Amino acid sequence: MTLSTYLLYLAAVALLVLTPGPTMLMSMTNAIAHGAPKAMASASGSITAALGMILLSSLGLGAVLAASDTAFWVLKLVGGAYLIYLGIKTFRSPVSSFDLPATSNLGPADGKAPAGTRMRTLYLQGLLVGGSNPKALLFFAAFFPQFVDASQAWAPQFAILALTFVAFEFTTLSLCTLFAARIAPWLRQAGRARVFNRVSGSLFAGMGCLLLAARK
Repeated sequence: MTLSTYLLYLAAVALLVLTPGPTMLMSMTNAIAHGAPKAMASASGSITAALGMILLSSLGLGAVLAASDTAFWVLKLVGGAYLIYLGIKTFRSPVSSFDLPATSNLGPADGKAPAGTRMRTLYLQGLLVGGSNPKALLFFAAFFPQFVDASQAWAPQFAILALTFVAFEFTTLSLCTLFAARIAPWLRQAGRARVFNRVSGSLFAGMGCLLLAARK
């Protein structure tokens, strides 16, 4: 893989990662509702899902989904239904879920996540959101081979591409999480938390509907 090929890949990854989607929205919503430390747990879950999809695509699962309408439909149904469920849950969230200590813009004063939702629960949420789109698996299956030089060893090139994607995704979600945590005090003012919950919930549900309507 040449330097020019890698730079082209980096530009493509930047475009993909910086495009707003369910994982970015989830990270920002959790940062506002639970604080930055817990939000990073959900971000880590989505990154784990992305890495898993990259590995599965390399093993040929992406090709299976591309060839099987039934497998694609089942995964699409599960993913879309979960996003809609998450949207309804967020839409109906009580305003009190935003009541984080106001002594710090990044979360509680002691630097620890507030009591309530567990890190493990948020990690699993991130894992489900990150892995809820079968089209992402198809994308990785079609995307990665374009940047692999067939005349060179496959494994090192794949490792570089996968680690680059994960690093870019982690950096982007971390910055989104920190930004959302900083604006949390502003959202705690009367009425704003309720509006944010409803907007976020509607976006999650809308993304779920779009996934259900998607074709291969």
